[in-house]
Amino acid sequence: MRIALFGDIHSNLEALQAVLADAKAQGCTHYVCLGDIVGYNADPKACLDLVRSLECPVIKGNHDELACLEINPQNVSPLANEGIDFTRSQLQPEDFEWLNNLKFVRQVRDFTIVHATLDTPHKWGYVLNQLDAGASFSYQHTQLCFYGHTHVPRVYVRDHQVKTIEGWQSIVIEQGRKYFINIGSVGQPRDLDWRASYVIYHALDRYAELRRIEYDIHTAQQKIRDAGLPERLAARLAEGR
Repeated sequence: MRIALFGDIHSNLEALQAVLADAKAQGCTHYVCLGDIVGYNADPKACLDLVRSLECPVIKGNHDELACLEINPQNVSPLANEGIDFTRSQLQPEDFEWLNNLKFVRQVRDFTIVHATLDTPHKWGYVLNQLDAGASFSYQHTQLCFYGHTHVPRVYVRDHQVKTIEGWQSIVIEQGRKYFINIGSVGQPRDLDWRASYVIYHALDRYAELRRIEYDIHTAQQKIRDAGLPERLAARLAEGR
């Protein structure tokens, strides 16, 4: 069984379509979405409809929550707020209801999914180091947990201490250890690699594989400009940050 885990789509339809096409080509039979379907880019409605059509487990991301608010919080960046304002103009009442009803944390088969942290998932904290990961490990009741939010693929492993694995391509899930795995971002990677990122979990063979997929970035950028969104949102796609 191969499970495709993807998230931080951020309204980038071209990237999402490329990821799903690759997942199908790789023989994935199940799909799991780790949130932030909307925000930043130009196709929130199309991305939301495509994710919903998969009828797969989905959790809430911070931009999914922001889209459902009536007023933008002051601690959100101007770029993010412009993306959220555009998102609100594109969605229908039933879309907001669906997003608002998403859970922060879910267990799927033998693993857990969360967008941000396991200790306070609703506060949208970032797991950026071993100390942050340690706090989430304290609330991790399965051996394996996948998360997103930072847009940077990374693995934290805990046995007698917490270790960090960066630049990873695949990792075997070994008995006696816990794993907290960031799957990167479909629609707005921030590790200086513009390609869409997602993970395939080979459930029977017990290993996770990171995939990087090229997509039609020029079309995604032009859609941002055509929508009247800030040029910075288009430029950063090519920069991978």
